[in-house]
Amino acid sequence: MTSNISIMQGVKSLKAIDVEGKKVLIRVDFNVPIDSHGNITDDRRIRAALPTINYCIDNNACSITLVSHFGDPKTPNDPKFSLKLIVKRLERLLHRRVEFIEDFEASKNEIAACSLERVFLLENIRYHAGEKKNDPELSKKLASICDVYVNDAFGASHRKHASTYGVAEFVETKVAGFLMMREIEAFAKALENPVRPIALVVGGAKISSKITLLKSVLGKVDKLIIGGAMSNTFLKAMGYDMQGSRYEADFVETALEVMQEARKNSVKIYLPVDVVVTDSIESPIDVKEVPAQDVLEGFKAVDIGPATVKLFSEAIGLSNTIIWNGPMGIYEIDKFSKGTFKIASAIAECYAYTIVGGGDTADAVDRAGEADNFSFISTGGGASLELLEGKVLPGFSLLDRADKED
Repeated sequence: MTSNISIMQGVKSLKAIDVEGKKVLIRVDFNVPIDSHGNITDDRRIRAALPTINYCIDNNACSITLVSHFGDPKTPNDPKFSLKLIVKRLERLLHRRVEFIEDFEASKNEIAACSLERVFLLENIRYHAGEKKNDPELSKKLASICDVYVNDAFGASHRKHASTYGVAEFVETKVAGFLMMREIEAFAKALENPVRPIALVVGGAKISSKITLLKSVLGKVDKLIIGGAMSNTFLKAMGYDMQGSRYEADFVETALEVMQEARKNSVKIYLPVDVVVTDSIESPIDVKEVPAQDVLEGFKAVDIGPATVKLFSEAIGLSNTIIWNGPMGIYEIDKFSKGTFKIASAIAECYAYTIVGGGDTADAVDRAGEADNFSFISTGGGASLELLEGKVLPGFSLLDRADKED
Protein backbone atom coordinates (compact mmCIF):
# COMPACT_ATOMS: atom_id res chain seq x y z
CA MET A 1 0.00 0.00 0.00
CA THR A 2 1.36 3.41 -1.00
CA SER A 3 1.76 5.78 1.93
CA ASN A 4 0.65 9.39 1.84
CA ILE A 5 4.26 10.55 1.98
CA SER A 6 5.07 8.36 -1.04
CA ILE A 7 2.16 9.97 -2.89
CA MET A 8 3.65 13.42 -2.21
CA GLN A 9 7.16 12.25 -3.09
CA GLY A 10 5.79 11.20 -6.47
CA VAL A 11 4.98 14.70 -7.73
CA LYS A 12 6.95 16.10 -10.63
CA SER A 13 9.83 18.40 -9.72
CA LEU A 14 10.73 21.67 -11.42
CA LYS A 15 13.95 20.02 -12.54
CA ALA A 16 11.96 17.59 -14.70
CA ILE A 17 10.54 20.28 -17.02
CA ASP A 18 11.87 22.86 -19.44
CA VAL A 19 11.13 26.46 -18.41
CA GLU A 20 13.02 28.17 -21.24
CA GLY A 21 10.83 30.83 -22.84
CA LYS A 22 7.98 30.09 -20.39
CA LYS A 23 6.10 32.44 -18.08
CA VAL A 24 6.57 30.91 -14.65
CA LEU A 25 4.38 31.61 -11.63
CA ILE A 26 6.04 30.53 -8.38
CA ARG A 27 3.99 30.29 -5.19
CA VAL A 28 6.54 31.16 -2.51
CA ASP A 29 6.14 31.57 1.23
CA PHE A 30 7.38 35.03 2.16
CA ASN A 31 5.30 35.17 5.34
CA VAL A 32 8.30 36.28 7.40
CA PRO A 33 8.33 37.93 10.84
CA ILE A 34 8.54 41.73 10.90
CA ASP A 35 9.33 43.96 13.87
CA SER A 36 7.43 47.12 14.83
CA HIS A 37 9.64 49.17 12.49
CA GLY A 38 8.92 47.00 9.45
CA ASN A 39 12.28 45.22 9.54
CA ILE A 40 12.51 41.52 8.68
CA THR A 41 13.74 39.65 11.75
CA ASP A 42 14.16 36.24 10.09
CA ASP A 43 14.53 35.82 6.32
CA ARG A 44 14.87 32.02 6.39
CA ARG A 45 11.76 31.52 4.26
CA ILE A 46 12.95 33.97 1.61
CA ARG A 47 16.35 32.29 1.43
CA ALA A 48 14.68 28.89 1.19
CA ALA A 49 12.95 29.96 -2.05
CA LEU A 50 16.12 31.19 -3.77
CA PRO A 51 17.19 27.87 -5.39
CA THR A 52 13.85 27.58 -7.20
CA ILE A 53 13.83 31.23 -8.32
CA ASN A 54 17.47 31.12 -9.44
CA TYR A 55 16.91 27.88 -11.34
CA CYS A 56 14.20 29.57 -13.41
CA ILE A 57 16.45 32.58 -13.99
CA ASP A 58 19.41 30.40 -15.00
CA ASN A 59 17.27 28.32 -17.34
CA ASN A 60 15.94 31.34 -19.23
CA ALA A 61 12.34 31.49 -18.11
CA CYS A 62 10.53 34.16 -20.11
CA SER A 63 9.38 35.88 -16.91
CA ILE A 64 9.17 34.90 -13.27
CA THR A 65 6.24 36.00 -11.12
CA LEU A 66 6.29 35.38 -7.38
CA VAL A 67 3.07 35.15 -5.39
CA SER A 68 2.78 34.90 -1.61
CA HIS A 69 0.61 35.77 1.34
CA PHE A 70 1.94 37.91 4.17
CA GLY A 71 0.14 37.80 7.49
CA ASP A 72 -3.62 37.67 7.62
CA PRO A 73 -5.04 41.10 6.74
CA LYS A 74 -8.65 41.62 7.77
CA THR A 75 -9.13 44.56 5.40
CA PRO A 76 -7.83 44.93 1.82
CA ASN A 77 -4.64 46.93 1.30
CA ASP A 78 -3.71 47.25 4.98
CA PRO A 79 -0.14 48.62 4.63
CA LYS A 80 1.09 46.57 7.61
CA PHE A 81 0.67 43.49 5.43
CA SER A 82 2.13 44.78 2.17
CA LEU A 83 4.82 42.69 0.52
CA LYS A 84 6.53 45.96 -0.38
CA LEU A 85 8.31 45.39 2.92
CA ILE A 86 9.97 42.32 1.40
CA VAL A 87 11.24 43.78 -1.89
CA LYS A 88 14.59 45.23 -0.76
CA ARG A 89 15.63 42.08 1.10
CA LEU A 90 14.61 39.92 -1.87
CA GLU A 91 16.59 42.11 -4.29
CA ARG A 92 19.64 41.88 -2.04
CA LEU A 93 19.42 38.09 -1.86
CA LEU A 94 18.73 37.63 -5.59
CA HIS A 95 21.29 40.25 -6.67
CA ARG A 96 18.81 41.68 -9.15
CA ARG A 97 15.93 44.10 -9.44
CA VAL A 98 12.48 42.87 -8.43
CA GLU A 99 9.46 44.65 -9.90
CA PHE A 100 6.60 45.04 -7.43
CA ILE A 101 3.12 44.58 -8.88
CA GLU A 102 0.22 46.02 -6.89
CA ASP A 103 -2.54 44.90 -9.29
CA PHE A 104 -1.57 41.81 -11.25
CA GLU A 105 -4.71 41.91 -13.42
CA ALA A 106 -3.94 45.45 -14.56
CA SER A 107 -0.31 44.42 -15.19
CA LYS A 108 -1.15 41.26 -17.11
CA ASN A 109 0.31 42.51 -20.40
CA GLU A 110 3.48 43.69 -18.70
CA ILE A 111 3.99 40.28 -17.09
CA ALA A 112 3.33 38.60 -20.46
CA ALA A 113 6.08 40.64 -22.19
CA CYS A 114 9.01 38.24 -22.39
CA SER A 115 12.20 39.50 -20.79
CA LEU A 116 14.79 37.21 -19.25
CA GLU A 117 15.79 39.85 -16.74
CA ARG A 118 12.38 40.38 -15.16
CA VAL A 119 11.29 39.08 -11.78
CA PHE A 120 7.90 40.24 -10.51
CA LEU A 121 6.57 40.11 -6.96
CA LEU A 122 2.80 40.38 -6.63
CA GLU A 123 1.17 42.24 -3.75
CA ASN A 124 -0.09 40.14 -0.83
CA ILE A 125 -2.47 37.61 -2.37
CA ARG A 126 -4.60 37.69 0.79
CA TYR A 127 -5.70 41.20 -0.13
CA HIS A 128 -8.00 39.27 -2.47
CA ALA A 129 -11.03 37.89 -0.62
CA GLY A 130 -11.07 34.90 -2.97
CA GLU A 131 -7.67 33.59 -1.87
CA LYS A 132 -8.72 31.86 1.35
CA LYS A 133 -12.04 30.80 -0.22
CA ASN A 134 -10.17 29.03 -3.03
CA ASP A 135 -12.27 31.10 -5.44
CA PRO A 136 -12.16 29.62 -8.99
CA GLU A 137 -12.23 33.09 -10.57
CA LEU A 138 -9.11 34.20 -8.69
CA SER A 139 -7.47 30.85 -9.48
CA LYS A 140 -8.19 31.36 -13.21
CA LYS A 141 -6.79 34.89 -13.11
CA LEU A 142 -3.56 33.64 -11.56
CA ALA A 143 -3.37 30.82 -14.08
CA SER A 144 -3.82 33.30 -16.95
CA ILE A 145 -0.46 34.98 -16.25
CA CYS A 146 1.65 31.83 -16.56
CA ASP A 147 2.53 28.81 -18.66
CA VAL A 148 4.04 26.94 -15.72
CA TYR A 149 2.92 26.91 -12.07
CA VAL A 150 5.51 26.02 -9.43
CA ASN A 151 4.43 25.46 -5.83
CA ASP A 152 7.39 26.09 -3.54
CA ALA A 153 5.44 27.31 -0.50
CA PHE A 154 5.70 24.36 1.87
CA GLY A 155 4.70 26.56 4.81
CA ALA A 156 1.33 27.19 3.13
CA SER A 157 0.91 23.79 1.47
CA HIS A 158 -1.63 22.62 4.05
CA ARG A 159 -4.01 25.40 2.91
CA LYS A 160 -6.56 24.74 0.17
CA HIS A 161 -6.35 28.32 -1.12
CA ALA A 162 -6.49 29.77 -4.61
CA SER A 163 -2.72 30.33 -4.93
CA THR A 164 -1.67 27.05 -3.29
CA TYR A 165 -4.30 24.73 -4.72
CA GLY A 166 -6.98 26.15 -7.02
CA VAL A 167 -4.62 27.68 -9.58
CA ALA A 168 -3.17 24.23 -10.34
CA GLU A 169 -6.54 23.17 -11.78
CA PHE A 170 -6.21 25.74 -14.58
CA VAL A 171 -2.53 25.42 -15.57
CA GLU A 172 -1.36 22.66 -17.88
CA THR A 173 2.09 22.28 -16.29
CA LYS A 174 2.26 22.37 -12.50
CA VAL A 175 5.24 21.11 -10.52
CA ALA A 176 6.90 21.25 -7.12
CA GLY A 177 9.78 23.60 -6.42
CA PHE A 178 13.02 22.50 -4.79
CA LEU A 179 11.98 23.50 -1.26
CA MET A 180 8.79 21.41 -1.49
CA MET A 181 10.83 18.41 -2.62
CA ARG A 182 13.46 18.89 0.11
CA GLU A 183 10.78 19.09 2.78
CA ILE A 184 8.97 15.94 1.70
CA GLU A 185 12.22 13.99 1.33
CA ALA A 186 13.34 15.04 4.83
CA PHE A 187 10.09 13.90 6.44
CA ALA A 188 10.08 10.70 4.38
CA LYS A 189 13.50 9.82 5.76
CA ALA A 190 12.21 10.37 9.32
CA LEU A 191 8.89 8.57 8.90
CA GLU A 192 9.08 6.03 6.08
CA ASN A 193 12.37 4.24 6.73
CA PRO A 194 13.70 5.65 10.01
CA VAL A 195 16.71 4.29 11.84
CA ARG A 196 15.26 3.16 15.17
CA PRO A 197 14.65 3.92 17.91
CA ILE A 198 12.61 6.93 16.80
CA ALA A 199 11.55 9.62 19.27
CA LEU A 200 8.90 12.28 18.83
CA VAL A 201 9.51 15.28 21.08
CA VAL A 202 6.32 17.31 21.27
CA GLY A 203 5.47 20.50 23.15
CA GLY A 204 3.60 23.72 22.73
CA ALA A 205 0.46 24.99 24.39
CA LYS A 206 -2.41 22.67 23.49
CA ILE A 207 -3.02 18.95 23.32
CA SER A 208 -6.17 19.79 21.30
CA SER A 209 -4.08 21.07 18.38
CA LYS A 210 -1.90 17.95 18.34
CA ILE A 211 -4.28 15.17 19.30
CA THR A 212 -4.42 13.84 15.72
CA LEU A 213 -0.63 13.83 15.63
CA LEU A 214 -0.34 12.00 18.95
CA LYS A 215 -2.81 9.32 17.96
CA SER A 216 -1.38 8.85 14.47
CA VAL A 217 2.25 8.39 15.53
CA LEU A 218 1.72 5.86 18.31
CA GLY A 219 2.14 3.02 15.85
CA LYS A 220 5.27 4.52 14.32
CA VAL A 221 7.50 5.85 17.12
CA ASP A 222 9.29 4.17 20.01
CA LYS A 223 9.32 7.13 22.38
CA LEU A 224 6.96 10.03 22.97
CA ILE A 225 8.52 12.90 24.93
CA ILE A 226 5.96 15.50 26.02
CA GLY A 227 6.72 18.97 27.40
CA GLY A 228 5.29 22.46 27.19
CA ALA A 229 1.88 23.46 28.48
CA MET A 230 0.34 20.44 26.79
CA SER A 231 2.17 18.20 29.28
CA ASN A 232 0.12 19.87 32.04
CA THR A 233 -2.99 18.18 30.68
CA PHE A 234 -1.25 14.80 30.89
CA LEU A 235 -0.04 15.54 34.44
CA LYS A 236 -3.59 16.54 35.37
CA ALA A 237 -4.78 13.22 33.95
CA MET A 238 -2.35 11.49 36.32
CA GLY A 239 -4.08 13.21 39.22
CA TYR A 240 -1.64 16.07 39.84
CA ASP A 241 -2.98 19.42 40.98
CA MET A 242 -1.57 21.83 38.40
CA GLN A 243 -2.90 24.89 40.30
CA GLY A 244 -2.87 27.93 37.98
CA SER A 245 -1.02 26.16 35.17
CA ARG A 246 -2.50 26.17 31.71
CA TYR A 247 -4.16 22.88 30.81
CA GLU A 248 -7.20 21.74 28.85
CA ALA A 249 -9.86 20.28 31.12
CA ASP A 250 -11.84 18.98 28.13
CA PHE A 251 -8.88 16.88 27.02
CA VAL A 252 -7.90 15.19 30.29
CA GLU A 253 -9.72 12.01 29.22
CA THR A 254 -8.04 12.23 25.82
CA ALA A 255 -4.64 12.39 27.52
CA LEU A 256 -5.50 9.22 29.43
CA GLU A 257 -6.50 7.52 26.16
CA VAL A 258 -3.18 8.51 24.55
CA MET A 259 -1.24 7.05 27.49
CA GLN A 260 -3.26 3.82 27.39
CA GLU A 261 -2.79 3.50 23.63
CA ALA A 262 0.94 4.12 24.02
CA ARG A 263 1.18 1.24 26.48
CA LYS A 264 -0.65 -1.05 24.04
CA ASN A 265 1.85 -0.10 21.31
CA SER A 266 4.87 -0.44 23.64
CA VAL A 267 5.64 3.25 23.19
CA LYS A 268 7.49 4.74 26.13
CA ILE A 269 5.99 8.10 27.25
CA TYR A 270 8.18 10.65 29.02
CA LEU A 271 6.51 13.44 31.01
CA PRO A 272 8.01 16.18 33.20
CA VAL A 273 9.11 15.04 36.66
CA ASP A 274 9.80 18.61 37.74
CA VAL A 275 8.72 22.01 36.45
CA VAL A 276 9.64 25.68 36.68
CA VAL A 277 6.77 27.61 38.29
CA THR A 278 6.11 31.31 38.69
CA ASP A 279 3.65 33.60 40.42
CA SER A 280 3.24 35.68 37.24
CA ILE A 281 4.17 35.23 33.59
CA GLU A 282 4.04 38.94 32.73
CA SER A 283 5.78 40.27 35.88
CA PRO A 284 7.46 37.32 37.62
CA ILE A 285 8.69 37.98 41.16
CA ASP A 286 8.95 34.41 42.43
CA VAL A 287 10.32 31.66 40.16
CA LYS A 288 10.97 28.17 41.57
CA GLU A 289 11.76 24.61 40.51
CA VAL A 290 9.39 22.06 42.08
CA PRO A 291 8.39 18.41 41.54
CA ALA A 292 5.64 18.11 38.92
CA GLN A 293 3.19 16.88 41.54
CA ASP A 294 3.89 19.79 43.89
CA VAL A 295 2.98 22.94 41.98
CA LEU A 296 2.52 25.65 44.59
CA GLU A 297 -0.83 27.29 45.21
CA GLY A 298 -1.15 30.45 43.12
CA PHE A 299 1.73 29.38 40.83
CA LYS A 300 1.77 28.08 37.27
CA ALA A 301 4.18 25.81 35.39
CA VAL A 302 6.04 27.63 32.61
CA ASP A 303 9.00 25.38 31.74
CA ILE A 304 10.43 21.94 32.37
CA GLY A 305 12.83 21.62 35.32
CA PRO A 306 16.46 20.40 35.45
CA ALA A 307 15.58 16.80 36.40
CA THR A 308 13.21 16.65 33.42
CA VAL A 309 15.90 18.06 31.14
CA LYS A 310 18.20 15.25 32.28
CA LEU A 311 15.48 12.60 31.83
CA PHE A 312 14.48 13.85 28.38
CA SER A 313 18.12 14.27 27.30
CA GLU A 314 18.94 10.67 28.22
CA ALA A 315 15.97 9.39 26.22
CA ILE A 316 16.97 11.61 23.29
CA GLY A 317 20.60 10.47 23.46
CA LEU A 318 19.52 6.85 23.02
CA SER A 319 17.46 7.59 19.89
CA ASN A 320 18.58 7.40 16.26
CA THR A 321 15.78 9.44 14.67
CA ILE A 322 14.30 12.46 16.44
CA ILE A 323 11.40 14.66 15.34
CA TRP A 324 10.72 17.78 17.40
CA ASN A 325 7.53 19.84 17.23
CA GLY A 326 6.73 22.35 19.97
CA PRO A 327 8.79 24.16 22.66
CA MET A 328 9.14 22.94 26.23
CA GLY A 329 7.99 26.18 27.85
CA ILE A 330 7.51 29.91 27.30
CA TYR A 331 10.90 30.17 25.61
CA GLU A 332 10.30 33.77 24.43
CA ILE A 333 10.84 34.92 28.04
CA ASP A 334 14.45 34.47 29.20
CA LYS A 335 13.54 33.18 32.67
CA PHE A 336 11.42 30.41 31.16
CA SER A 337 13.61 29.45 28.19
CA LYS A 338 16.23 27.15 29.74
CA GLY A 339 14.30 23.91 29.29
CA THR A 340 13.62 24.50 25.60
CA PHE A 341 17.17 25.62 24.85
CA LYS A 342 18.74 22.69 26.73
CA ILE A 343 16.56 20.22 24.86
CA ALA A 344 17.60 21.93 21.62
CA SER A 345 21.24 21.37 22.60
CA ALA A 346 20.61 17.78 23.64
CA ILE A 347 19.04 16.97 20.27
CA ALA A 348 21.72 18.88 18.37
CA GLU A 349 24.48 16.90 20.10
CA CYS A 350 22.96 13.53 19.15
CA TYR A 351 24.44 11.23 16.55
CA ALA A 352 20.96 10.93 15.07
CA TYR A 353 18.83 12.12 12.17
CA THR A 354 17.12 15.19 13.63
CA ILE A 355 14.24 17.14 12.16
CA VAL A 356 12.45 20.22 13.50
CA GLY A 357 8.80 20.75 12.60
CA GLY A 358 8.98 24.47 11.83
CA GLY A 359 7.12 27.36 13.46
CA ASP A 360 7.98 28.20 17.08
CA THR A 361 10.28 25.19 17.35
CA ALA A 362 12.46 26.42 14.48
CA ASP A 363 12.58 29.85 16.11
CA ALA A 364 13.57 28.30 19.45
CA VAL A 365 16.34 26.28 17.83
CA ASP A 366 17.61 29.44 16.17
CA ARG A 367 17.56 31.38 19.45
CA ALA A 368 19.41 28.52 21.14
CA GLY A 369 22.18 28.89 18.53
CA GLU A 370 21.75 25.28 17.37
CA ALA A 371 20.19 25.76 13.91
CA ASP A 372 23.30 24.52 12.09
CA ASN A 373 23.44 21.35 14.16
CA PHE A 374 20.13 19.81 13.08
CA SER A 375 19.74 17.54 10.07
CA PHE A 376 16.73 19.47 8.77
CA ILE A 377 14.64 22.44 9.90
CA SER A 378 11.26 22.68 8.22
CA THR A 379 9.92 26.03 7.00
CA GLY A 380 6.34 25.01 7.79
CA GLY A 381 4.74 24.82 11.23
CA GLY A 382 1.16 23.84 10.44
CA ALA A 383 2.20 22.05 7.25
CA SER A 384 4.78 19.90 9.01
CA LEU A 385 2.26 19.09 11.74
CA GLU A 386 -0.31 17.86 9.20
CA LEU A 387 2.41 15.92 7.39
CA LEU A 388 3.31 14.16 10.64
CA GLU A 389 -0.40 13.43 11.14
CA GLY A 390 -0.32 11.42 7.91
CA LYS A 391 -2.31 13.77 5.67
CA VAL A 392 -1.74 14.47 1.97
CA LEU A 393 -1.14 18.21 1.86
CA PRO A 394 -3.39 20.06 -0.64
CA GLY A 395 -0.36 21.89 -2.08
CA PHE A 396 0.92 18.57 -3.45
CA SER A 397 -2.35 16.95 -4.48
CA LEU A 398 -2.97 18.67 -7.86
CA LEU A 399 0.63 18.81 -9.08
CA ASP A 400 1.75 16.69 -12.05
CA ARG A 401 2.99 13.20 -11.26
CA ALA A 402 6.56 12.20 -12.01
CA ASP A 403 5.34 8.90 -13.49
CA LYS A 404 2.72 10.54 -15.71
CA GLU A 405 3.19 10.29 -19.48
CA ASP A 406 3.71 13.73 -21.06
